[in-house]
Amino acid sequence: MVLGRRNTTVITLQHSPELKRAAPRSAGLFHTAILFESQRALASAVYSVAQRAPGTFTGSSDHLVSQAFYFDDPEGNGVELYWDRDRTQWSWTHGRIEMGTLYLDPNAFLQQHLVEQDVDDPAVGGASVGHVHLSVGDVASAREFYVDRLGFDTTAELGGSALFVSAGGYHHHMAMNTWNSAGAGRRSPALGLGRVDIVLPSNDDLGAAAERMSHYRVPVRDDGRALAFEDPWANAIRLTASSPTTAA
Repeated sequence: MVLGRRNTTVITLQHSPELKRAAPRSAGLFHTAILFESQRALASAVYSVAQRAPGTFTGSSDHLVSQAFYFDDPEGNGVELYWDRDRTQWSWTHGRIEMGTLYLDPNAFLQQHLVEQDVDDPAVGGASVGHVHLSVGDVASAREFYVDRLGFDTTAELGGSALFVSAGGYHHHMAMNTWNSAGAGRRSPALGLGRVDIVLPSNDDLGAAAERMSHYRVPVRDDGRALAFEDPWANAIRLTASSPTTAA
């Protein structure tokens, strides 16, 4: 099953009845974060989930760069629904983004931004995966893999428990934490995360990623269109390019 808005695939669900839920404190998916184009579109999505799946709401926060609402799906996978403030309102210090966890009243947000006829209307606004947050065994290994090898920039750190990384000056495209998974090893096959797809700007970028993976001796499957490999916890990663190779 493919889910999305305005012909943009947000997430693909695969029926795998042979798999069981992941063991407690194992590595894998912390949450998938779906980014909405407007507060109005976010409000309609939050309202729809609250009406159709009561009891799945787990919290909301103002992160300074964004406003976010959190849910758990029926299999316990975390889902974040959020909206970004304009980049001109973000604050950077020495290459690090300022983010916080401030109280966000969900009822006040809906009262301010919800237009009820928007609910279930995909024309209200587009949505895409803004970032993916993983549970990992340790932050040092995550930094070595996602920053040193894969090439992301570090944008924020929370002591030794969480790392936020991005490309192109975004607050974070990926995050990794040990809040529920400190010391976790490689994943066994389980429900939850199947694969993280990362789309790079061009084939030049894809080629550069392939060279870095080769340099660091990361086993890669290359079919000429995509690179597929695993991180240290057996989370599957797939890289593709969105545009042809740039001319010299």
